[in-house]
Amino acid sequence: NSGPEVFHFNNETEAKGISAGDKRYILRPEVIESYFVLYRLTRDPKYRDWGWSAAQAIQKYSQAGPGRGFSGLNNVDSANPGQDDSQQTFFLAETLKYLYLLFSNPGLISLDQWVFNTECHPLPIKGLNPL
Repeated sequence: NSGPEVFHFNNETEAKGISAGDKRYILRPEVIESYFVLYRLTRDPKYRDWGWSAAQAIQKYSQAGPGRGFSGLNNVDSANPGQDDSQQTFFLAETLKYLYLLFSNPGLISLDQWVFNTECHPLPIKGLNPL
C-alpha cells in the first residue's frame, strides 16, 4: 500500500505509476499528510484506515531489518519491491510525524489554532492560538 513517487491519472479509477522511476517510493510524507488533514477536517475513519495501511506497508517493505532504519522502495507495484538503501531525512522529520498526528487525539495541535509549514513544523495562527 505504498504509493508510487509519481501518479498518472486517466479514465480508470486508480492513479498509477507508469515508468520505472514513477514506481519508486522514497518515504515521502505528502500522501500521509493528506490523510492527516482530511481526517482532522472530516473525522472520516477511512483516512485513518488508509494511514494504517500505509504504516503497515512501510513497516513490511521499507524497514531495513530489526533494529535498523528504513529504506525507499524501487517498485511499489512488485511483490518484492526492492530497497534503495537510503533513508531520506524527511522520513523521520515529516512522514512519521504525520503518522503520529493522524492517530493522535484531534485536539493535539488543533488545525483551528495551528498551521503546518512545508517541513511539518506547527506554527500558531495569530489571534486563534493562546500562545
